[in-house]
Amino acid sequence: MISALHHLFKRLMVASLALCIGFCLILTPFSGRAEAGSMSGNYQDDTLNVARSLQETISLENDAEGRSASAEEAVALITDYISRYRNRSQINKSVSFTTMQTALNAMAGHYKTYSNRPLPDQLKERLNKELSKAEELVVNEA
Repeated sequence: MISALHHLFKRLMVASLALCIGFCLILTPFSGRAEAGSMSGNYQDDTLNVARSLQETISLENDAEGRSASAEEAVALITDYISRYRNRSQINKSVSFTTMQTALNAMAGHYKTYSNRPLPDQLKERLNKELSKAEELVVNEA
Protein backbone atom coordinates (compact mmCIF):
# COMPACT_ATOMS: atom_id res chain seq x y z
CA MET A 1 0.00 0.00 0.00
CA ILE A 2 2.78 2.43 0.93
CA SER A 3 4.72 1.63 -2.24
CA ALA A 4 1.58 2.28 -4.32
CA LEU A 5 1.15 5.71 -2.66
CA HIS A 6 4.84 6.41 -3.11
CA HIS A 7 4.60 5.49 -6.81
CA LEU A 8 1.47 7.65 -7.25
CA PHE A 9 3.13 10.59 -5.46
CA LYS A 10 6.23 10.21 -7.63
CA ARG A 11 4.15 10.25 -10.84
CA LEU A 12 2.21 13.29 -9.59
CA MET A 13 5.48 15.18 -8.91
CA VAL A 14 6.89 14.34 -12.34
CA ALA A 15 3.66 15.43 -14.03
CA SER A 16 3.52 18.73 -12.10
CA LEU A 17 7.18 19.45 -12.89
CA ALA A 18 6.56 18.76 -16.58
CA LEU A 19 3.52 21.05 -16.47
CA CYS A 20 5.51 23.88 -14.84
CA ILE A 21 8.32 23.58 -17.37
CA GLY A 22 5.79 23.54 -20.21
CA PHE A 23 4.12 26.73 -18.94
CA CYS A 24 7.50 28.42 -18.57
CA LEU A 25 8.47 27.53 -22.12
CA ILE A 26 5.15 28.70 -23.50
CA LEU A 27 4.99 31.99 -21.59
CA THR A 28 8.66 33.04 -21.79
CA PRO A 29 8.49 34.46 -25.35
CA PHE A 30 5.59 36.71 -24.31
CA SER A 31 7.17 38.06 -21.16
CA GLY A 32 9.70 40.42 -22.74
CA ARG A 33 9.59 42.98 -25.49
CA ALA A 34 11.43 42.02 -28.65
CA GLU A 35 13.72 44.90 -29.49
CA ALA A 36 16.29 45.52 -32.16
CA GLY A 37 19.77 45.70 -30.66
CA SER A 38 21.01 49.24 -31.14
CA MET A 39 17.76 51.07 -31.88
CA SER A 40 16.16 53.40 -29.35
CA GLY A 41 12.64 53.18 -30.76
CA ASN A 42 12.51 56.86 -31.70
CA TYR A 43 12.32 56.85 -35.50
CA GLN A 44 13.75 60.33 -36.04
CA ASP A 45 16.72 59.80 -33.70
CA ASP A 46 17.44 56.32 -35.04
CA THR A 47 17.31 57.52 -38.65
CA LEU A 48 19.69 60.39 -37.95
CA ASN A 49 22.08 58.17 -35.97
CA VAL A 50 22.10 55.40 -38.59
CA ALA A 51 22.59 57.87 -41.45
CA ARG A 52 25.49 59.61 -39.69
CA SER A 53 27.11 56.34 -38.70
CA LEU A 54 26.91 54.99 -42.23
CA GLN A 55 28.25 58.24 -43.68
CA GLU A 56 31.26 57.87 -41.36
CA THR A 57 31.68 54.27 -42.52
CA ILE A 58 31.55 55.40 -46.14
CA SER A 59 34.21 58.06 -45.55
CA LEU A 60 36.54 55.59 -43.78
CA GLU A 61 35.79 52.71 -46.11
CA ASN A 62 38.90 52.94 -48.34
CA ASP A 63 41.07 51.82 -45.42
CA ALA A 64 41.78 48.18 -46.32
CA GLU A 65 42.51 47.12 -42.72
CA GLY A 66 39.17 48.03 -41.20
CA ARG A 67 37.02 47.35 -44.25
CA SER A 68 35.69 43.98 -43.20
CA ALA A 69 34.97 45.04 -39.62
CA SER A 70 33.24 48.25 -40.73
CA ALA A 71 31.25 46.31 -43.33
CA GLU A 72 30.05 43.83 -40.70
CA GLU A 73 29.08 46.64 -38.31
CA ALA A 74 27.28 48.49 -41.09
CA VAL A 75 25.30 45.40 -42.13
CA ALA A 76 24.34 44.72 -38.48
CA LEU A 77 23.20 48.34 -38.06
CA ILE A 78 21.24 48.22 -41.31
CA THR A 79 19.58 44.96 -40.28
CA ASP A 80 18.60 46.39 -36.88
CA TYR A 81 17.16 49.54 -38.45
CA ILE A 82 15.19 47.81 -41.20
CA SER A 83 13.84 45.10 -38.90
CA ARG A 84 12.76 47.74 -36.38
CA TYR A 85 10.85 50.02 -38.77
CA ARG A 86 9.89 48.01 -41.87
CA ASN A 87 6.64 46.66 -40.39
CA ARG A 88 5.42 49.94 -38.90
CA SER A 89 2.75 51.21 -41.27
CA GLN A 90 2.98 54.88 -40.21
CA ILE A 91 6.73 54.88 -40.81
CA ASN A 92 7.28 52.60 -43.79
CA LYS A 93 5.04 54.75 -46.00
CA SER A 94 7.01 57.92 -45.32
CA VAL A 95 9.33 59.37 -47.92
CA SER A 96 12.20 59.49 -45.43
CA PHE A 97 11.93 55.76 -44.74
CA THR A 98 11.74 54.76 -48.41
CA THR A 99 14.75 56.98 -49.17
CA MET A 100 16.63 55.50 -46.25
CA GLN A 101 15.65 51.96 -47.22
CA THR A 102 16.90 52.48 -50.78
CA ALA A 103 20.29 53.60 -49.51
CA LEU A 104 20.51 50.83 -46.92
CA ASN A 105 19.59 48.12 -49.43
CA ALA A 106 22.26 49.34 -51.85
CA MET A 107 24.93 49.46 -49.17
CA ALA A 108 24.06 46.11 -47.59
CA GLY A 109 23.80 44.53 -51.03
CA HIS A 110 27.31 45.64 -51.92
CA TYR A 111 28.77 44.46 -48.61
CA LYS A 112 27.06 41.09 -48.80
CA THR A 113 27.98 40.49 -52.44
CA TYR A 114 31.45 42.07 -52.56
CA SER A 115 32.60 41.92 -48.94
CA ASN A 116 36.27 42.08 -49.89
CA ARG A 117 35.93 45.14 -52.16
CA PRO A 118 35.61 48.80 -51.20
CA LEU A 119 32.53 50.77 -52.15
CA PRO A 120 32.87 52.24 -55.65
CA ASP A 121 33.05 56.05 -55.77
CA GLN A 122 29.79 56.27 -57.72
CA LEU A 123 27.99 54.23 -55.05
CA LYS A 124 29.57 56.33 -52.29
CA GLU A 125 28.23 59.51 -53.90
CA ARG A 126 24.77 57.99 -54.30
CA LEU A 127 24.71 56.71 -50.70
CA ASN A 128 25.86 60.04 -49.26
CA LYS A 129 23.24 61.86 -51.31
CA GLU A 130 20.41 59.53 -50.26
CA LEU A 131 21.45 59.44 -46.59
CA SER A 132 21.65 63.24 -46.50
CA LYS A 133 18.25 63.47 -48.15
CA ALA A 134 16.77 61.02 -45.62
CA GLU A 135 18.22 63.08 -42.76
CA GLU A 136 16.69 66.23 -44.20
CA LEU A 137 13.31 64.57 -44.76
CA VAL A 138 13.11 63.08 -41.28
CA VAL A 139 13.92 66.44 -39.68
CA ASN A 140 11.23 68.12 -41.79
CA GLU A 141 8.67 65.38 -40.97
CA ALA A 142 9.13 65.85 -37.22
